[in-house]
Amino acid sequence: MGYVPLRIRSIETVPVRVTLQRLYRGSYYRMPRRCTIITRVTTEEGIVGEAYNADADAEQGTIMGIIHDELVPMLVGRDAFAIEECWDAMRRITLDQLRDRRFAMQAISCVDTALWDAIGKALGQPLYRLWGGFRSDIPMIGIGGYYTEDPGSIEKEVSFFSDGGFVGMKFKIGGASPEVDAERLRRAVKTAHPGFFFLVDANQGWTASQAIEFVNRTRDFVELRWFEEPCQWPDDRRSMQTVRLKTGVPVAAGQTEINRIAMRDLMVGEAIDVSNFDASWGGGPTEWRRVAQMAMSFGVELAHHEEGHLASHLLASMPNGTYAEAFHPERDPIFWRILGNRPELQDGLFKLPDGPGLGWELDEDFIAEFRADK
Repeated sequence: MGYVPLRIRSIETVPVRVTLQRLYRGSYYRMPRRCTIITRVTTEEGIVGEAYNADADAEQGTIMGIIHDELVPMLVGRDAFAIEECWDAMRRITLDQLRDRRFAMQAISCVDTALWDAIGKALGQPLYRLWGGFRSDIPMIGIGGYYTEDPGSIEKEVSFFSDGGFVGMKFKIGGASPEVDAERLRRAVKTAHPGFFFLVDANQGWTASQAIEFVNRTRDFVELRWFEEPCQWPDDRRSMQTVRLKTGVPVAAGQTEINRIAMRDLMVGEAIDVSNFDASWGGGPTEWRRVAQMAMSFGVELAHHEEGHLASHLLASMPNGTYAEAFHPERDPIFWRILGNRPELQDGLFKLPDGPGLGWELDEDFIAEFRADK
């Protein structure tokens, strides 16, 4: 039997927006809502590729407009199996100089992820296996430590993750002084079970000297797994190199980059030990996997910014993958409620589904409840 293409017939999107119970504050940002875009690619063969991506709020409509006005006309009729051809065609929308390229890359991410889900379903294989199949599960860490008016919020979050089988926790810092944040982290470490590890994330909140001071203040009670985005954006590449060389703590970054070239420069500049490039912000799994191969060459570990349902497939496919991430249910009700077949953690491991493609069963009742376009 000869080659049978997988022809794209249509693409649809569904915006989802959930107002959170309280405001979550990081270093210099505020998160009042959790949002996503569900993208469905239907092929002439009747296969539906389905994914959710892009924690986009105010820009949600812009991203969906790009998908429908620009990506759909260029993709309908194309062969989804020719994923590199599809991706190269989509890349051209980023050449518009009058638009923020981040929006175009997020639109590409949504469609690229759904195309991969369709490919996996057509071949009858889960994506982590198609992408390399290094393992069928991945350790999972929690994300917490947000600034709040609740004096006991740190202990509550740490207890949730530590008691819930997570292997460690990413703790938010950078919104206070190194002295204050060191004491906040001390409280977290005291709450956790033995063997539960910590990494910290300043979300580009500090100068290099402040980041170094913080590490020095915490050495007596914790060994940090890594320090994520320690330095402010104007010269963060050079500053991160300073932090990693002067502290000896691995540095992670890349989530704010939107293409492989920027990630290459972080690696060449010896600014990072861990890449947390985001497939939902930076062009989808196709571009993420290019970054992953570069990271192998530079001896850089792989993480992923949020999106545990997608990151787990990507990270489990590679030998240098580290941990998938999940927020507390109150911070991300989408992850905890939209996946109808989400597995419970076993020995800290998030088990990938055996079904083809991404393998997730999305809860239609949840989607209907929180559709942003109804």
